[in-house]
Amino acid sequence: MTDHKPPRLAGDETAILLALLRYQRESFLRKVADIDDKMASHSPVASGTTLLWLTNHLADAERIWLLHRFSSANPSDDPAHAATIAAATDRYRATWSVTDHVIAATADLDTECPPFDDGPTVSLRWILVHLLEETARHAGHADILRELLDDTTGR
Repeated sequence: MTDHKPPRLAGDETAILLALLRYQRESFLRKVADIDDKMASHSPVASGTTLLWLTNHLADAERIWLLHRFSSANPSDDPAHAATIAAATDRYRATWSVTDHVIAATADLDTECPPFDDGPTVSLRWILVHLLEETARHAGHADILRELLDDTTGR
């Protein structure tokens, strides 16, 4: 697997956050590329985490934070968890176009998310940084899983 370095950018904060999120999304998908469904559903770790589960989970994280909590979209429109790695990858990519549209339609990163629980209010900036760290964290998990499954490494 080719090593891809993160983009180095200056300028607009939203553009930088989106570029880094896009890099982490694509890095994650490189971890699940060219793997069969049996391997994607197999867990070599005690927690039971699989590449298929992680792919569905990352799509869910973006949908929950940006569609349901931030823009208050109807959760009944959510696609079901995908049963194959190809379908999960497609589901995750399809989520990006919807969530990126929500981000682009919001002019100010300080726009607050409507309250959704008894915790403190968060802004779109917080949500983007959270998704960036969540995606990067799980890309690291996927890196380790993939290496354990078939010795494939790289960003």
